[in-house]
Amino acid sequence: MKKNLLVAALLGLGVIATAQADTLAKIKSSSAVTMGVRESSGALSYTVGDGKFAGYHVEICQRVLGDVQKQLKLNKLDIKYQAVTSQNRLPLVANGTVDIECGSTTNNATRQKDVAFAVTTYVEEVRIAVKANSGITSLNQLAGKKVATTTGTTSVQLLRKHERAANVNFDEVFGKDHADSFLLLESGRADAFVMDGSILAGNIANAKNPADFKIVGEVIAVEPIAIMIRKDDPAFKKSVDDSIKKMMKDGTLAKLWDKWFLQPIPPKGNKVGLALSASTKDAWANPNDKPAEDYAKK
Repeated sequence: MKKNLLVAALLGLGVIATAQADTLAKIKSSSAVTMGVRESSGALSYTVGDGKFAGYHVEICQRVLGDVQKQLKLNKLDIKYQAVTSQNRLPLVANGTVDIECGSTTNNATRQKDVAFAVTTYVEEVRIAVKANSGITSLNQLAGKKVATTTGTTSVQLLRKHERAANVNFDEVFGKDHADSFLLLESGRADAFVMDGSILAGNIANAKNPADFKIVGEVIAVEPIAIMIRKDDPAFKKSVDDSIKKMMKDGTLAKLWDKWFLQPIPPKGNKVGLALSASTKDAWANPNDKPAEDYAKK
């Protein structure tokens, strides 16, 4: 009897796992979908207050879900926004709480063991932000300094790699999110903030005095940023990828880039001023979901 109950339980878990992996079926049955968003990921994904979110990746996902709604022939689709952090975004996607994560997540080999990624929509350059009057212009000048980064991000590993490579000893201080990390720099508790260039530029644009900060130094790493979905759900991945590829081909992504990175954005009407890079253009011309490790290969 116990053996039969165990078999039944295991079979039940298999059914749950299969159902959870079928995101399209979940969306169709509920006419709802949960989008993971960030509160301070620059112009990629951020809050504008009152539970509302905006940004380049947020709008891409809204358009993707519009296509999913048409595909499933739903009269309406309720998009629920769930704020996530660098620490909890992967588990919330993996366990089914969040159906599609539209923040600033790097696609890398380690994360691909637990989640899947849509085709790359932005190729990021990791850089250094400092106060304009700091005199810091290079990573090598961070010796003895306090360097802010955000808990749960890949910048932590990148910093450590550079620390070993250049024998630069600095103290890491961690913010719970990107806004908190930037506040460490703004308040003088950190001498530099190392993070994705778009996130640095977005936080600087929304600072009280943007001219007080600048992005300096060498490119520390190049990383593909992509929309995250559950692993082993090929039907949903195809729907998301097809929608994004269509936007790449018809020029929609270029227009969204201009809107979110080159034009005034809410809530303050500041411009991020981040030009479209050759690496991002190449990712649009050759859609792929390659991890960061492939970009690091010489």
